[in-house]
Amino acid sequence: MKFITVDSYEKLSKLAANLIASQVVLKPHCVLGLATGSSPLGTYAELAKKYDAGDVDFSSVTSVNLDEYAGLDKTNDQSYRYFMDHNLFAHINICPEKTHVPNGCADDLAKEGERYDKLIADLGGIDLQLLGIGLDGHIGFNEPDEFFTKETHLVTLDPSTIEANARFFASKDEVPTQAITMGMMSIMNAKKILLIANGQNKKDILDKAFNGPITPMVPASILQLHPDVTVIYSEN
Repeated sequence: MKFITVDSYEKLSKLAANLIASQVVLKPHCVLGLATGSSPLGTYAELAKKYDAGDVDFSSVTSVNLDEYAGLDKTNDQSYRYFMDHNLFAHINICPEKTHVPNGCADDLAKEGERYDKLIADLGGIDLQLLGIGLDGHIGFNEPDEFFTKETHLVTLDPSTIEANARFFASKDEVPTQAITMGMMSIMNAKKILLIANGQNKKDILDKAFNGPITPMVPASILQLHPDVTVIYSEN
């Protein structure tokens, strides 16, 4: 495991973008696992700059996102499909048909989870998975639980997650209470994992995740078992 500390969010974003771009250059047909939330916004902006400068070509890349809110379709500006389209995909030359996000509006979310797992397996797995980390240790929307869930699945969001995500909505009451999320199997099967975190409020959970016991009550702690993890952290 590599743990890199930088002194600004800007440096974090540039370094993360460099690592992702390097993956694309080394393997143009790679599968990128992508994340949403505030942490990767700077990384995605840096990747768009690299594309504009002609430094990286995304035309052969396939992407799979970690999760999606249950009940929000791609036209909802709080859906993660909308987030990805507007914050990354519209600014690079990735093929839209090769960008995948779980369907939070599927009639049967259990079957949607099975479909998504099969999709990832058929792609040959994920080459590099980008992750953030929640204040409760969640990765994707894998919340603290009594066990690690392997498959893509429907999850009821922890109150702390709803509280943290309320800033993106008009009110806390509008935050969906459920989401569909990639499970631990696809995440842990990724060849490389890149976790980014910024802010002093993330320091404690990072310590628990990477220096504490491996427990499903701190979902990110399972990453201690992965052979190739890079963590980039900035207090600011």
